[in-house]
Amino acid sequence: MENPLQKQQEAVRVRCQRIGCDAMFTEDENLEGSCTFHDSPIFHDGMKEWSCCKKRSHDFSLFLEIPGKPVVAGDLIRCKTGKHTTEKPVLKKAVATPKAPVAATSQAPASSTSLKESCSRCRQGFFCSDHGSQAKSLNHSAAVVPAENNVEVQVTPVPVKKIVDINEPQTCRNKGCGKTFKEKDNHETACSYHPGPAVFHDRRRGWKCCDIHVKEFDEFVSIPPCTKGWHDANPGS
Repeated sequence: MENPLQKQQEAVRVRCQRIGCDAMFTEDENLEGSCTFHDSPIFHDGMKEWSCCKKRSHDFSLFLEIPGKPVVAGDLIRCKTGKHTTEKPVLKKAVATPKAPVAATSQAPASSTSLKESCSRCRQGFFCSDHGSQAKSLNHSAAVVPAENNVEVQVTPVPVKKIVDINEPQTCRNKGCGKTFKEKDNHETACSYHPGPAVFHDRRRGWKCCDIHVKEFDEFVSIPPCTKGWHDANPGS
């Protein structure tokens, strides 16, 4: 006789760990070609780029969140396809094509201020090892509402908390974790993660939080987490 509990467990959806996919799936839905994911990363001059779809970003967190490009007829720029997996990916770094040397001009070199203004990472307030910018904490404490007698009143908006069933499977979004958890099992040491930020400089990559830096990308994603805390399916919220 078929066990109803076993049948329910087999139908539980889990999240694909391939970078660029991020889909929830069951084993019955895991068919060949159902997963679209990235090939190998290219790191050059502070820029991170996927060799398959040429999507790029200065920020490492945003870089990992770029979705895979689905196969389109006649389109030569496409990402890989295959089956979903719950195993952490091991990526091999692609070699960046060197740029042609730029002829010297009589103009003075650009100042550090203009370099920061042209760098999208610096403009967004992220940590940037190339230009020495520190991460800025965004102040959402909020809005100034004019009152009578020209007195400014600070109004702090109440954050909207997403209501989640304590038995609903969620995926932790803390860097270095990625595990599936239920809120009823969540506690202050349930998660092992990197508070960050990730640092890329002089062909080395690592985490500022634990001060570990390596040369290869697959070594970087394998650096063990250094901090314990709560699982969080919506970091920054």
